Amino acid sequence: MSKYPRYAIYYVPAQDDALYRFGAELLGYDAFGGDSLPFPDGVVARVPDWRELTREPRVYGFHATLKPPFSLLPGTSEAELRAACATFAAMPRPIPAIVPVVDAIDGFMAVLPAAPSDALKTLAQACVETFDGFRAPLSAQDRARRKPEALTATQLDHLDRWGYPYVMDEFRFHMTLTGRLPVERRAALLALLREHFAALDLAELTLDRIGLFRQDSATTPFQVIGHFALR
Repeated sequence: MSKYPRYAIYYVPAQDDALYRFGAELLGYDAFGGDSLPFPDGVVARVPDWRELTREPRVYGFHATLKPPFSLLPGTSEAELRAACATFAAMPRPIPAIVPVVDAIDGFMAVLPAAPSDALKTLAQACVETFDGFRAPLSAQDRARRKPEALTATQLDHLDRWGYPYVMDEFRFHMTLTGRLPVERRAALLALLREHFAALDLAELTLDRIGLFRQDSATTPFQVIGHFALR
């Protein structure tokens, strides 16, 4: 089983950013303060089981994964990881920008790029590689949880090399808004989420920061413990 605490490197907007408030309120959780949030007006009235539909992503907070969750390698420390995040953020690099849309991905709803971004893939790859020296190897149980028998050869290679199958060429940026939904409910819920997202009038999203998240136990959600603006 995973050893706790676990850490992750995510893209997360600033706490007062309109996009962050949009996602955090839909999930009912503020990862910056670790507080529960009321759902947006009208959502629960239209979708009475909204809390259950967002149960799984609520644990992680509103974010996009750059370096998936990991336990610390023995001999490394949280302070060293935090310092590495600051060093990474201070290194000059192209800052990705995307046109954000709300759409379905693998049966759940998320904020996605309208078109692929090479700069975004480069940033994600750099995070995976840079912070891998802090990652403890997967346990046999955690590897089995990823159902390696269902993965492609490439995904299996990534799982064994990087601890997660959906990195590098398998990476897809997404900021999750729901758990996996029954097929018959997807169209109506997508329309609802697009209606709320349109109110933001967000034509472009600049991915100019990374967040260091920590999960203290299997029964507690991830929380932001560091937020670093990219140079």
